Amino acid sequence: MSAVRFGILGPLEVSGGAPAAAKLRGVLGTLLVRANEVVSVDALIDELWPESPPRTAATTLQVYVSHLRKALRTAGPHHEGETLLTRRPGYLARVTPDELDSTAFLGLARRGHQALNDGDFAAAADLQRRALALWRGPLLSDIPHGPLLEGAAVRMGEARTTALDERVRAELHLGMHRELVPELHELAAEFPLREEFHAHLMVSLYRCGRQAEALRVFTRLRHTLVDELGIEPGPRSRRLQQLILAGDAVLARPEPGPRPVAVGAVGPVGGDTALPGPDPSFVGRTEELGALEALLRGAGAGDVVAVTGMPGAGKTALAVEAAHRAADAFPGGLRLLHPRDGGPPPRPAPAPGTLLVVDGVASEADVRPLLPLGYTLLLTARRVPAGLPGLRTVLLGPWRPEEARQLVRLLDGPDGRRVSVEQAEAVAGRCGWLPLAVRAAAAQLAARPHWTPATLVDRLYAEESRLDALRTGDMDVRARLLTAYDDCDEGRRRQFRLLSLLPPGPFDAARAAAALDLTGARALAALEGLADDRLVEADRDTWRLPELLRLVAAERLAAEEDPATVRGAVRRVCLAYLPDAGGPRRATAPDAPALARLARTAYDAGLWELTVRLTDGLAGFARPDAVAEEASYALALDAARRCADRPAQARMLRLLAELAWRYRRFARARDLLGRALELARECGDEEETGQALVGLAELLLDGGAADEAADLLGPALAAPAHTRARYEATRARALVALAQEGPEAARTWFTECLTLAGTLDDPGLRMYARRSLRALDADADARGAGFGAVEVRPGLWRIHQGGPFARSSTACGEPCR
Repeated sequence: MSAVRFGILGPLEVSGGAPAAAKLRGVLGTLLVRANEVVSVDALIDELWPESPPRTAATTLQVYVSHLRKALRTAGPHHEGETLLTRRPGYLARVTPDELDSTAFLGLARRGHQALNDGDFAAAADLQRRALALWRGPLLSDIPHGPLLEGAAVRMGEARTTALDERVRAELHLGMHRELVPELHELAAEFPLREEFHAHLMVSLYRCGRQAEALRVFTRLRHTLVDELGIEPGPRSRRLQQLILAGDAVLARPEPGPRPVAVGAVGPVGGDTALPGPDPSFVGRTEELGALEALLRGAGAGDVVAVTGMPGAGKTALAVEAAHRAADAFPGGLRLLHPRDGGPPPRPAPAPGTLLVVDGVASEADVRPLLPLGYTLLLTARRVPAGLPGLRTVLLGPWRPEEARQLVRLLDGPDGRRVSVEQAEAVAGRCGWLPLAVRAAAAQLAARPHWTPATLVDRLYAEESRLDALRTGDMDVRARLLTAYDDCDEGRRRQFRLLSLLPPGPFDAARAAAALDLTGARALAALEGLADDRLVEADRDTWRLPELLRLVAAERLAAEEDPATVRGAVRRVCLAYLPDAGGPRRATAPDAPALARLARTAYDAGLWELTVRLTDGLAGFARPDAVAEEASYALALDAARRCADRPAQARMLRLLAELAWRYRRFARARDLLGRALELARECGDEEETGQALVGLAELLLDGGAADEAADLLGPALAAPAHTRARYEATRARALVALAQEGPEAARTWFTECLTLAGTLDDPGLRMYARRSLRALDADADARGAGFGAVEVRPGLWRIHQGGPFARSSTACGEPCR
């Protein structure tokens, strides 16, 4: 094992010397807190400048990273490989588990937890001691905490407290109660609201023969809880008090056995507890709740009902709500069991008609011992626990969009802040309609009174920082979703990562096969396995990565796959989607955002030709987002330059010009078309030459210069009949005729458009020509009134005051209506 290179469990430490500059320490500390994960540029900027980042924040951050790389090379000259890596959309600190004290701590604590569950108390105590010895103080105590470090400090502090608790439990089993008393007095004072430390102190004092002092500890705990929170101690603490009052002989000595006792070592109490009350903030799930309640009312002793679904879907909340709604069907009461908590198993049902909610079932092995005990069992599990007789299941997915009105209550603030249904839909949509994520977003909004609902929606906009925004206190959506990922073997995890290269939305097995580099049959089997693990959703013949799981998969892809593997997978995916780009729409055909995303992915992978070909498919879409459309064409223009494709450069310049023309930026459109025409002529591309001439002619026509436009269209009208340039020139000539001579002259040209559309076999162009011919037959009175509306291109209208294409600076039209 190599020595720890980085320490964050206390002030920042780096073997060889940590950087002195505060901002450099802040960047390094933030990256180490999220070691081996990509931290977005936006998240780093929020961490370094939480109030008002400078305009040059991104550039300054690049400089900081460059300085850090040099400092780390100097501090560790013999260390192989770069520690700080650039990974879109930010940076990643690559460290092995034993190089960072926090990962070493978590690894030891995890092993200690397992040893405690296995009843190996000596090993559990030793492992937790070694884990706790790595702490030198609060997490990164010498660095100011922004939102990311604040959440990490809470999370790691909770992990340290858990390790303390489990170490004490193990040592109580080892008979170390006398040695523990002084430390437990300190822990009870440090954590006055944590019942487990008070319970451990009570047990230790009682075993030392100090019964009265043990009871005083309970009294102090009760006063604190009542005064601070208005609640009584929990049932385990009250049970412990009763055992001490009764002078219980079993409690007076350490209890050996294969499993650790529950909190406070309270003796022969079953591992099940009374079911908590229903959650007052429970919303939605009307259909699932009705179905589950009906199943429970029809179930009897020994019957098993399960709620399954992906992490964060609200399985436990639904189970508890349904159990309380059906409570009158269970006169024996409602009980709760966590099979993985390590407590003793439950006893047989205390009375007929008892419902036992078994929360967090990992496999049927957790359930089989419960079947003969006389309970009706309601399970919550990620996977369906196969092999259980008569099992009936309710599969829980995300909330449905029609439930948005109910979510308003969840997002409304206690300070009177009100959220509209539209805003609730926007927040839930960004959260993939996942209940845990929506609740995390609501917690963020509640914790920041200066935020408006619109602020929250904006914070959730960027995909690369969305999971960071859904992390508050001990509520961490990313960590919860990663539990499903971590439970899989490496082969399945890799499949999950590669599927993130597919655009959002439904995909078929053929597209998945391209991403995974598998045959169709093997890809289908892989998808079924991923669906069983709740990492993908199945819907008849299509599949889908749930939105937030897709973001997790993309993060793990950037962190764990080498660039060459990713590039090969990107190429396969793009080639799989290319045949449908711009073609007829079908369920799994890419829409405009999907094509733009694929083109961006191809560009990031250095696949210039594929970037251009995918962007060509965007030209057939009506896109309301002009900024995104312009960015797509600009990216493809750069890709065309990089692969020296001059016709493609001319084409992208023309598409940028058409976008500028649609939004009345005429000077820019004229400049771009001039450059496109020059390039097209230089490389002898007749199609693009004709298209550029048409664009320039339409600019003239928009300005009222119909005669000059007609002259410019002459060469394009001589193009072969099977070319798109010839059709576009004829369409533009029809508009010129309408402006110069009137409807009858335009009819001849639109009739030729109909013929050319048939030659091109393009239904959209054919329908446009027919609509235009019908429009010529419309009542001419509307034009005589001084207004004209002309469909100049399919779906694009120009409204002119003073008649079609009048000479007026205000007659330049509007964007697509």
